Amino acid sequence: MKLILQRVARSSVRVDGEEIGCIGRGLMILFGAEKNDREEMAVWLAEKTLNLRVFSDDNGKMNLSVQDIGGELLVVSQFTLAGDCSKGRRPGFDRAAEPAQAERLYRLFVEAVGRTGLKVNEGRFGADMQVEILNDGPVTFILEKR
Repeated sequence: MKLILQRVARSSVRVDGEEIGCIGRGLMILFGAEKNDREEMAVWLAEKTLNLRVFSDDNGKMNLSVQDIGGELLVVSQFTLAGDCSKGRRPGFDRAAEPAQAERLYRLFVEAVGRTGLKVNEGRFGADMQVEILNDGPVTFILEKR
């Protein structure tokens, strides 16, 4: 399972021209599931995401979590995170989880981060989405659990 976390000033997601989710200051999270991923991995990544200190304190040091600042979360599924670009010129997606498994893990992750009471918006699983990200920093992290 792989996440791309981006610290944002704002972010939004659209489907068919309609904005279906938007956040202010917080984390934009791209979520990718692979075939052997398990539920406990999604829960672990949710906990890690919520407590990772990626926001600056009053001294400019990354010392605060999204929970500490009362930030917002936008979670978007992105199966291409499971892509393999090591051979040829076209990515392979053999490692990507089947849609039913991926959606179950995605939902579990969204529910886990949502239990905090923070504002959580999400994309539409399996849809063609347009994501707007105003990265703050820029600050971007890759979280993986294997």
